Amino acid sequence: MIRTAKREVARRVFSKEFNLSKFKVGGEGEKEAIYVLTPLGLRCNRLFIVGVLLEKEEVKPDSDMWRIRVSDPTGSFLGFVSKFQSEALESLADLNPPEIVAITAKAKLLERGERAIPLIRPEYINASDFETRDYWIVETARATLKRIKAIEKGEDKIVLEKYNPDLEDFRNAVINAINKLKEEQKVLKSEEAEKKEEKEEKEVRKDLGFEIDEEIVDLSDFDIGD
Repeated sequence: MIRTAKREVARRVFSKEFNLSKFKVGGEGEKEAIYVLTPLGLRCNRLFIVGVLLEKEEVKPDSDMWRIRVSDPTGSFLGFVSKFQSEALESLADLNPPEIVAITAKAKLLERGERAIPLIRPEYINASDFETRDYWIVETARATLKRIKAIEKGEDKIVLEKYNPDLEDFRNAVINAINKLKEEQKVLKSEEAEKKEEKEEKEVRKDLGFEIDEEIVDLSDFDIGD
């Protein structure tokens, strides 16, 4: 009987939390997965991200290795796509920054001496939309707050030992992300209201059979007295 390896669940995390990751866990057994351990205790092997593709740049000419940067309300993810991620590479060719994208990626921690550089290696990358991005922000905010509460209750000793994170800083980042989303939605609703008003005005003009502002009366010759 052939057993297929169980694929790790793609987790949601804001770039601020992911980019402050310094440690890995797991990988002790021959087939045990390696996880990036974030400051709030998320063990992530794969990530699901929806954000704005800000940059895509080929590392070297004809290298088939592209560096990308994808933003969310708290910062941005650094990623690399190569010929080994053929589906992602093919999709990337049709994407032009700035564009909203949905990404499923491997979470990596590149170690250089004492430095640890968190990055993503996309498996799939596709064009997305505002609605999907907004939902991702809300769900990621909820997951982040849940991790913060777990640490406050002392449920993750390893995180406290390795990071001792500033929970208020992360909580404020979540609040700011939600506030940014609210502001965007206010602007969007305002624009939609203006479009609706313009449409209704055009319909009224059509019903009247003429343009309301079709004729502008010149009052310059009128003497209205002192």
